[in-house]
Amino acid sequence: MNCQAPDEGNMHTLEHFGTKEQKEKYLKPLCQGIQRSCFAMTEPEVAGSDPTLIQTLAVRDGDDWVINGHKWFISGARGANFAILIARTNPDAEIPQERNTAFIVESNWPGWNIVRDVETMSGAHNHCEIRIENLRVPHTNILGRVGGGHELGQARLGPARLAHCMRWLGQIEMALEMMVDRAQKRYSHGSFLAEKQAIQWMIAESGMELYASKLMVLHAAFKIENKLDFKTEVSYAKHYVANTLWRVIDRAVQVHGALGYSKDTPLAGMLAQARWARFADGADEIHMMRIAQMIIRAYGERGSVRAAVGDLPI
Repeated sequence: MNCQAPDEGNMHTLEHFGTKEQKEKYLKPLCQGIQRSCFAMTEPEVAGSDPTLIQTLAVRDGDDWVINGHKWFISGARGANFAILIARTNPDAEIPQERNTAFIVESNWPGWNIVRDVETMSGAHNHCEIRIENLRVPHTNILGRVGGGHELGQARLGPARLAHCMRWLGQIEMALEMMVDRAQKRYSHGSFLAEKQAIQWMIAESGMELYASKLMVLHAAFKIENKLDFKTEVSYAKHYVANTLWRVIDRAVQVHGALGYSKDTPLAGMLAQARWARFADGADEIHMMRIAQMIIRAYGERGSVRAAVGDLPI
C-alpha cells in the first residue's frame, strides 16, 4: 500500500517543506512507489530523544555543504534512493532548536557509507549504521530552511508516531484474538482456560486497553485532520498504545504457555518486535515528562486541565 515507515513520514515532510523542484525529483517517485527513502537523525554517541545534541556537522563551502558524522538505526537505509539527513549547521545558535538543518541526500553520492545492518533482539531488519565522510550536498538540497531541522523533525514525528500506533492496533487485536482462541480450546484442571477467572481477567483487561487505544488514535487523528493542536494527544496515544502492545502480546504468550514462547506461533516474534515501541520515536519517559508539562501549563494558563486531556465536550 506504499504507506510504510519511513517513506510515509518522508512523503508528508516533502509535501510540507519541499520546493517545487524537490517535490518533482524526490516526492513524486516516492508517492508512485518506484523509489524508497530513509530518515537519518539518530546517532549512537548522543541521546536519540534529544535532537539538539546531534553531532553530525554540515559546513558551508560555496554552493555546497560538506557533511561529516555518524548515524545508526536508520531504518530502510539499504535500498533507499535518498535520505532526509539531519545535521548541525549552527553549533553556536543561542536557541538549541535552531542548530540543525535537514538535507536531502542521494544514497549513491560519495561519502554516504552504510557500515552494517544493526542486529537487534528480534534480528536484522534494515536498521543501518552509516558513516558520513566529506559528503558534499548542494545548497539547493536543503529541505525547509537553514536552522529548521528541529521544527521539520517535530512536524514529521507527530503524525508518524500516530501511524506507528495504527500499525500496533492490528497486532494488539491479533494477539487478543489468538488469546481468546487458545483459551477456548485448551483444557486444564477440569475446565477450559476461558472458564477460569484469571484468564478471563487477562482477556477483559486486553479488551479494555484495546478499546481505549483505538479511541486515543481516532481522536488524535481527528485533531491532526482538523488542523488542531495535537501534541498532547499524540503523546498520550504513543505511550499508551506502545505499552498496550507489550502487555497484550505478553498475556497472549502466557495463555499459550510453551507454545507461545516457541516460534511455532507469531507471538514470540511479535513480543520481541514490540519492545522497541516503548523507546522509538520518543521514550516512554520523555512522553510522560511532556504530558506532565502540558497538563501543568494548561492549569496555569486556564485554571483547568481540560485543554490537556483532550479538550472534549464531556
